[in-house]
Amino acid sequence: MIELHRNTAEHLAWAGAQVLALLAVAATVGLGPLGWAAGLACALGTQALVRRAMLRHATTCLGPADRITLVRAALTAVITALVADGVGPSLLVVLGVVALISDFLDGQVARRTGTTSPFGARLDMEVDAFLILVLSVHVATALGPWVLVIGLMRYAFVAASWRLRWLREQLPPSRARKAVAAVQGIVLVAVSSGLVPHAAAWVFLALLVLVWSFGRDVLWLRRSRT
Repeated sequence: MIELHRNTAEHLAWAGAQVLALLAVAATVGLGPLGWAAGLACALGTQALVRRAMLRHATTCLGPADRITLVRAALTAVITALVADGVGPSLLVVLGVVALISDFLDGQVARRTGTTSPFGARLDMEVDAFLILVLSVHVATALGPWVLVIGLMRYAFVAASWRLRWLREQLPPSRARKAVAAVQGIVLVAVSSGLVPHAAAWVFLALLVLVWSFGRDVLWLRRSRT
């Protein structure tokens, strides 16, 4: 019972921190109703999904790496609000860079503290996937809707797994997969600045690498099934 109250208090604290971050952005660059709606939905939805995932994985408390991942989730909520509101790219790029750095740190912290877990890995993956989706929406406003394929590919894979059960099998660890995921974030954040020459070509190359990565994983899962 004590642990339950502690978890509830921490989840409320994280939700409050995300709301405070949105207030800080509203006080500096301003946020309209659409930005507020998107940011709050992302912030509150994140905490609800985290609690549900903790119950599913029988996780009683958050580890240090999980908290770093939640910082990235909070940054993603703010980035979502900025994208929804159409605010200039400067702050979005800064927050995107910090989010990418935290993506590197949480894995390092988990390994060094011996707190790696299926819950932490899943939380990290889902936060990354949503951040990539939001960034692809932002870049798509300048380069065209084809960029959305980058952000939607992970969710298309999950949707396909509902029909094809063999897609749900555990994939082996892969540094290449992690590198490809990192490339998507780096390219999308860089292009969001508006300072990258031949932006469409860079994004297209990132998309090709992502297609290769997903294709390789699908083939591995299919062969394993056979």
